[in-house]
Amino acid sequence: MPSNNLSHEVRSESGPERDQVVDVGFSFCIVAYHTKAYLHECLLSLYTNPPDAQYEIIVVDNASNDGTLEMLASEFPSVKVITNTQNRGFTAPMNQALQLAKGNYLVQLNPDTLILPGAFNVLQGFMDAHLDVGICTPKILNRDGTLQKQCRRSAARPWDAFTYLTGLSRLFPRSPRFNGYLMGYKDENEIHQVEAVSGSCMVIRRKVIDQVGYLDESYFAYQEDSDFCFRARKAGWLIYYFPDAQIIHYGGEGGAEVHLYQSIYHWHLSYFLYYRKNLAQDYFFLFNGFFYFLIGIKLALALIRASLSSGKYVGSKKP
Repeated sequence: MPSNNLSHEVRSESGPERDQVVDVGFSFCIVAYHTKAYLHECLLSLYTNPPDAQYEIIVVDNASNDGTLEMLASEFPSVKVITNTQNRGFTAPMNQALQLAKGNYLVQLNPDTLILPGAFNVLQGFMDAHLDVGICTPKILNRDGTLQKQCRRSAARPWDAFTYLTGLSRLFPRSPRFNGYLMGYKDENEIHQVEAVSGSCMVIRRKVIDQVGYLDESYFAYQEDSDFCFRARKAGWLIYYFPDAQIIHYGGEGGAEVHLYQSIYHWHLSYFLYYRKNLAQDYFFLFNGFFYFLIGIKLALALIRASLSSGKYVGSKKP
């Protein structure tokens, strides 16, 4: 039975504030909702490929009824568990885990991920050697071994969003001007600085949390990672993509399991909130009004397209 010598804890919906920080290297924070099988494989991969440093695992369950809690209690008694009585989305439950975490490095990790050998040892080595790096992501792979392009990206300013959504980035994949959002002009096998990373696996130095706070719960799901990265960069921290460490992310199985229309709505609402909060002040108010109108048009088109699609849920590709 996997164990990392940490006691099993089942917490209430609110959960206590974290105790005094002890010598824990990593806190792996996972939000789960009806993802028993994926979470089981994720935890097995983590226990099979653990970091050398002391670590803890915290799972927040959003009222799953698929046997997730029973599986955790019987097979992973060292995992700390926070149980919610309803699906609270992603951001608020992740904050529950982050607030309980004791580690020097806090890892947002999706349940539909697999940890590859040595990933967090080399990540820790990189961040220990670069104290100005506040957030880091490994190279995140699709199930077929290709790069999951969303893992490294820009701050999604209007031009980058426009070139991505109109397909110009695919026409000019090596152009910094036209493929700025997913940074396709950068070698995926080289370490480099980025503006934002995916919350599917985001390693955060504790000092960043202490300085800028937790995730903004205005975001039910989506864009909370971009917002947090924006705040960290504004506070002077660097963000890096580190391909020497690798994980697999299946995508679309992370636990939100909302209907397609709700997922599309929340993605567009989150981007609107992110833009208004972080970017709008840099543009003329008439441009902002026009840009909000375009977001609304895109939402309408995405809903129409979804109504003609046989798919039920949104996968790893943004709508």
